[in-house]
Amino acid sequence: MLLHDSVSVSAVRRTTDGYLVAEARVARTGIQDYLGTEVGKPEMPIVRLYRPPEAVFAEDAMRSYAYRPMTNGHHGDVNAANWKQLAVGQTGAEVLRDGEFVRVPMVVMDAAAIQDVEDGRRELSMGLEAIVVFEDGLTPEGEPYDARVESMRMNHLALVDRARGGEQLRIGDQRSPGPNTPAHPTHNGGHPMADSLRTVLVDGLSVLTTDQGAQAIEKLTKQLADAGVNVKTLTDAHTAAIAGKDRELAGKDNEIEKLKGQLLTDAQIDARVLARGDLIGKAKSIADADYSGKSDDEIRKAAVVAKLGDAAVAGKSADYITARFDILVEDSSDPVRTHLKAQDGQIQNPNDNGQAAYETRLTDAWKGGAQ
Repeated sequence: MLLHDSVSVSAVRRTTDGYLVAEARVARTGIQDYLGTEVGKPEMPIVRLYRPPEAVFAEDAMRSYAYRPMTNGHHGDVNAANWKQLAVGQTGAEVLRDGEFVRVPMVVMDAAAIQDVEDGRRELSMGLEAIVVFEDGLTPEGEPYDARVESMRMNHLALVDRARGGEQLRIGDQRSPGPNTPAHPTHNGGHPMADSLRTVLVDGLSVLTTDQGAQAIEKLTKQLADAGVNVKTLTDAHTAAIAGKDRELAGKDNEIEKLKGQLLTDAQIDARVLARGDLIGKAKSIADADYSGKSDDEIRKAAVVAKLGDAAVAGKSADYITARFDILVEDSSDPVRTHLKAQDGQIQNPNDNGQAAYETRLTDAWKGGAQ
């Protein structure tokens, strides 16, 4: 995990060849405040990180302060691949413990960086790799903390405008600030935080972040702009896409609920089977035909047409056809009406109970005697 410490520079001098030489306290024990995003805990606004003496003054840690590259501002990890582009100087070999601090010599060799120091950019921030253990605890002085450093190794030392260490991290008894170096208010026992943050405008929103966070945001914003990407347009499109998916899912849920309502119980299925069989049986009593694959209305219509012809249903409503079907079913199940059908297939008066046939026989009786 890469962390950034901070100190102030004073008691500086220039060499005959123009380099700037100084000594500085570059690390200390105690608690320092970090943004949760800086230490891999974005859910925590502030993390109180405790650096115990056994971690700060460990032999490996002390050796790692020597011969570290200096940079003008933080640039992440500094290594052999980018040293030539980033380094503006380096730390020396005489690393000393100074009470609760670590003191190192340093030399700034780049002319632009030297000018920045003389103009007031005098604070230093250590870039270090550390193993951080998250735990709630108390320092020997009774201060609460959220995490502690278990081991640490320096990567580089950066010149910055404002950093985490505060005014107490300086060389000598008198401060020698440049014209642009304001005093730093502190909190939580002298661990400044607000002065190490910047406000960056992102898509119309003010975001409070560190110098490193601001650099990352500005770099990403520039890359998007160079690619012709509008952040607001992307956000609006993303929001619209999510809303569309939500509507689609809501529609699917409604369809599922409707389908659930259409599912039949076993009793309902049995009733449907019985009703279907009864309907086909009635249709076959009118006209013996194949009624498979037809709806109920189609079965009734087919039976009526088979018995009476297409003209009987032409232009008629489903209710009319159902009524005609019921009449034909009634006729097919009444033996008297069946017996009284005329030769043309037309039914005579169903209410005469054979009276018309009796009268016809009486009227024609004389014809048989004349022969």
